[in-house]
Amino acid sequence: MNKKTNASNNKPMINFIYFGLIGFIMEILWTGFCSLINGDLTMKSTTSLWMFFIYGLAVFLEPLFILLAGVPIIVRGMIYMALIFSAEYTTGYFLERSIGQCPWNYGSGSFSVYGLIRLDYMPIWFAVGLFYEYIYFLIV
Repeated sequence: MNKKTNASNNKPMINFIYFGLIGFIMEILWTGFCSLINGDLTMKSTTSLWMFFIYGLAVFLEPLFILLAGVPIIVRGMIYMALIFSAEYTTGYFLERSIGQCPWNYGSGSFSVYGLIRLDYMPIWFAVGLFYEYIYFLIV
C-alpha cells in the first residue's frame, strides 16, 4: 500500500479530530463569552470531554457539504441547523440514558426542548454548520 492510499484511508479520522477540536474550542469561547455577559470578568468556561466527540460527528456531514455545493446558502444553513439540532438532541438523550446526565442542560425555558436543545440557538447552529462546511473545503 502506498503512502497516498494510506493517507486517504485516515482522512475521515483526521477530519473527525479537526472538527472535534474546532467544536471544543468554539464551546470554550462561547461559554467564556456567556460568563462575561453574565458579569463574570474571569470569563470562566465550561465544557465536557464528550463535546469533542460530539463535535467530531460533523465528519458525517462531509458528503452533504459536497452534495449541497451550489445550493443557496440559506438552504444549506437550514439543513445543517436541523441536522445539528438532531445530533444535539440524540447525543444528549443517549448520554442521559447511558451515564445518567447530559453535559448541557438548557432547563425548562420556553425555547428549551426537554433541556436537550434550545430553539433560540437556531442562528448559532446555522452559522456553525456553514463554518464547518467552510473548514471542510479548506482541508480537502
